Amino acid sequence: MSLTLAVVSFALAMAVFLSFPGLAQLMEEGEMKVRLMAIYSRLTSRQTNTSDLAPIAHTAVKPLGINTMLQDEVEESKVRKSLQMIRDAGFTWVRQQFPWREIEVPSEGRYWDTKFNHSTWEKYDRIVNLAQEYDLSLIVRLDSPPDWTRRESSHFTRPPDDLSDFGDFVYTVVSRYRGKVKYYQIWNEPNLAVEWGQRDVSASEFTKLLKIAYTRAKEADPDCVVIAPGLAPTLDPGPHNRMDTLFLQEMYDAGAKDYFDVMSTMAYGLRRGPDDRRLDEKDEMNVSRPILLREVMVRNGDAAKPIWLSELAWNALPKDYPEKPFWGRVSEAQQAKYTVRALERIQEEWPWVGVVNLWFFKPATKNDKDQQYYFRMVDPDFTPRPVWEAVKRFATNRPAAMLRGYHQEDHWTIKYKGQWQTIRDQRASLGTYALSRFAGDSLSFSFRGTDLTLVTSQGPQAGYLQVWVDGSGARANQLPADAQGLASLELQAPQERWQAKIPIAKGLPAGLHTVEVRNMGAGLAAESSISIDGFIVDRSANPAGGIILGILGICLLLGLPGFLAQLLQRRGQR
Repeated sequence: MSLTLAVVSFALAMAVFLSFPGLAQLMEEGEMKVRLMAIYSRLTSRQTNTSDLAPIAHTAVKPLGINTMLQDEVEESKVRKSLQMIRDAGFTWVRQQFPWREIEVPSEGRYWDTKFNHSTWEKYDRIVNLAQEYDLSLIVRLDSPPDWTRRESSHFTRPPDDLSDFGDFVYTVVSRYRGKVKYYQIWNEPNLAVEWGQRDVSASEFTKLLKIAYTRAKEADPDCVVIAPGLAPTLDPGPHNRMDTLFLQEMYDAGAKDYFDVMSTMAYGLRRGPDDRRLDEKDEMNVSRPILLREVMVRNGDAAKPIWLSELAWNALPKDYPEKPFWGRVSEAQQAKYTVRALERIQEEWPWVGVVNLWFFKPATKNDKDQQYYFRMVDPDFTPRPVWEAVKRFATNRPAAMLRGYHQEDHWTIKYKGQWQTIRDQRASLGTYALSRFAGDSLSFSFRGTDLTLVTSQGPQAGYLQVWVDGSGARANQLPADAQGLASLELQAPQERWQAKIPIAKGLPAGLHTVEVRNMGAGLAAESSISIDGFIVDRSANPAGGIILGILGICLLLGLPGFLAQLLQRRGQR
């Protein structure tokens, strides 16, 4: 949108606001500023280079995760209750730390708790086994070296003197849980001194550790997925703390590109709302900041990897808390509303994000003197906070649908019927595709958007398929219709063509649509081979509609309907 239109629209918003001084009292404290900034930042936001429609690995999974502290729960019954609540609320991922300093003690190669006389693996084995029982996928975070790994042990986050010791630990953990745990995150926030032994941080030094950890993890389980550490959003230029975007670029400069499968970062709202779209690397801290890291990845030729959000949250610190808010302050109602809106925005606008882990489920014990406590979603006694209830409603009521982006054939929303096979082939996008050789095989899914494209392969043995959109061949308006008016597609071609992008529908009404694709047999070919390499969902731009909606949005966000109702009521009383 042009800068002129943005300025005019924002001026209109401010004029309306200032014309009605009583309006501010109708809004929550601080909410007016948040809403105005959402409007202004949307109108003035710059173009970004995030390669939204590129094929991106590890984004086909269900997106909702949560951070837990299950290692602090003594009773198994509490671990079970935690996992039950998490599963019932619609979460499918649990991000859980496995601290090295609690496992390989008291010395190298020993795993024994001398105080309580039992294996240090015991409670972590329990977490792994119960997560499997409750059908939850673990993201295991590995960090926090034991004292025996360092000559200087004043802070437990300091990396080991010999980085190969950490590699050995990673190998041991991944080997132990092979077949049960697939996802491992290496370290946490290494761009902050507090997570790097209270000393100056170094991207090149961390990358050495990452390379060793990645190599040993893949030795233990070639199919495991290595997640880079969640970088902390910070404006500090260094050397004690280092700006996340600079730190990531320095990781690439040090050769990190081939040593992680998934990038990761934090997304804290702090003092900003979920729709604050300002992108100033050196001046803005808001939920939009992961976009800046995605741009760094694209510039370094890493667009095929996703970002997973290690932590997403707002802090509901009480107004009477005696200390200055370190992470900002919102009400519990705002915490609930902002978290849900952030999840909506991430899923709708950032197709390069895979799993989003909320911070955090619950502490084992009450510690309301610590500001971190007020990020909790559930109290220590399992009483849900408003944010928990809001996210649960969002997760359990939201229709399963593809949103904007390039979605692989194994996307969690696709339902296959028949004798489909997963085939590995480097000619396919990201190296795999779904293959059908039999007439009658089908797949179905829902998507939210206006345009749909099929990614497939063509060739001499390719077959014939039909497509229904919203139960109609006519809605598949980019495909030719057969004699019965059904949308059909002949994939047979003289030469093989991989990753062919074939438009299925364009210009559909914005909203939710259903799709069915069916293998109809050989057609003109000798066989009936159908390959599904993915689907691309997009939204057609509508500038005029955007302007109108923007103006209406200003009115609605400013609460004009409520104000006018009060104004009319007052006039009626005169």
